[in-house]
Amino acid sequence: MFKCLLLLFGVCSGYKVLVVFPVPGKSHAILGEAYVRHLLEAGHEVTYITPLPIKGNLQNLRQVDVFKSTKLLHMADVFDLQKLMYHTLDLQGPEMIFDMMYEVASLTLRSEPVQNLINDPNEEFDAVIVEWLYNEMGAGFSSVFGCPLIWSSSMVPHTSILSLIDEHINPAYNRFHLSRQHSLSLADRAYNLWIHLRLHYHKWKLEAKEDDLFKEVFGPAIKKRGRELPDFNDVRYNGSMVLGNSDVSIGDNIALPQNYKNIGGYHLKNEVKPLTQEMRKIMDDAKHGVIYFSLGSMLQSSRMPERLKRETIQMFGQLNQTVIWKIDENIPNLPKNVHLISWAPQQSILAHPNCVLFITHGGLLSIIEAINYGIPLISMPFFADQYINSDRLVEKGFGKRLDLTDGRTDDSPKRLKGLIDEMLIHNTSYSTKAMEVSAIFHTRLTPPGKELVFWVEYVIQTGGARHLRSTALSIEAYKKLHLDIILIVALVVISVLYVLVELIREFQIKVKIE
Repeated sequence: MFKCLLLLFGVCSGYKVLVVFPVPGKSHAILGEAYVRHLLEAGHEVTYITPLPIKGNLQNLRQVDVFKSTKLLHMADVFDLQKLMYHTLDLQGPEMIFDMMYEVASLTLRSEPVQNLINDPNEEFDAVIVEWLYNEMGAGFSSVFGCPLIWSSSMVPHTSILSLIDEHINPAYNRFHLSRQHSLSLADRAYNLWIHLRLHYHKWKLEAKEDDLFKEVFGPAIKKRGRELPDFNDVRYNGSMVLGNSDVSIGDNIALPQNYKNIGGYHLKNEVKPLTQEMRKIMDDAKHGVIYFSLGSMLQSSRMPERLKRETIQMFGQLNQTVIWKIDENIPNLPKNVHLISWAPQQSILAHPNCVLFITHGGLLSIIEAINYGIPLISMPFFADQYINSDRLVEKGFGKRLDLTDGRTDDSPKRLKGLIDEMLIHNTSYSTKAMEVSAIFHTRLTPPGKELVFWVEYVIQTGGARHLRSTALSIEAYKKLHLDIILIVALVVISVLYVLVELIREFQIKVKIE
């Protein structure tokens, strides 16, 4: 009886969790805040390292603000709409984005608030949750505090994240998350293989810099605790679990290791905030439905070329539907059915029964939010995984893709109108499919937020969930590829051939002598 009470107390008592989301982007902050929210609601204490702190005072939450460091990156210049449209800036190559995320990690880890945290020998945590985004430097927190490491992935499962807990996926069917196009054609498979090789080569080139940064940042803190600094590669692959922001209904159906868990939609709130009186009237009065247009939180629609912006608004004016466009700019003389807003309560708009279409940039959060309410999409991808996200919604039948980065901006408004007419007038299958996928998305044993908390607690309670870890990490590469067996077989074949050649040669000599 006493043991049962102790077990119950251990399960119910709050844990101390360190949550690390260092990327200075609103969409990433939304994901980080959702971890914080669910863990706090479950009664745990959370320390949150972020460049975008949560407003207000929340009980059991301590925030480590690293904005002063990450603001040096000038993210607005990096994610400039026109630069991406005209390819004066290319974020699809692994070199640039990996280097940029290394700088984010470097600035964050060297910042004074983070250094104060890790160098305080009195600080203790039961688990650390680190956002993975092309970088594994955050794994060092688990070494400092001697606790399990949980990776958070903001994307659909891909080879870079799965290789940290299992092994690489065959590039023949696993599309690279920075590809602009993917199919099973010879050309696309060759390109996919090439981009994978570039990725691995560049990661290999970064290893020395990462190792030096690991020693500089975490070495003194670990030494203060009386332990030796481990090898960074051992730390990098010591994750207990990956919690991924995806769901099989909107992602790829690939084999996953036991310690990868899809929790896509965990950022969604149970209660949708009510619309403002003005916005509700606009949507309530939309007899033909509402089209919502937003390029997300990192891209500014105001940076769209003036001609394209003007012609797009003119095209919207020809529609029967009401259009709500999230854009940080005031434009005069708008058509009566077009409404511009600088900030949009996105989930509240999508939840309204009159919302019939979402024009998006292809960010995974936007796609999840649309499918949550069964809204079809038109996706305009600009960078990162937005291209393959767009391809997936086309393949699954609840959306279309329109490229503004293909050099055909002159006829983009016309193409956009064609897609809108097809989806809302000529072919209702997109709305039907969106509702079908939405039903699959909602069919789960437990809500994703509760599943998030369950697995975090499970990792802590089982001391790192080592029983779930893949045996692939403990096997040398040459054994996985059977190189030793191939070598032995090759030697045997060569030896047999050599003996046969010698026997034939001796036989020929004997024949000549006779």
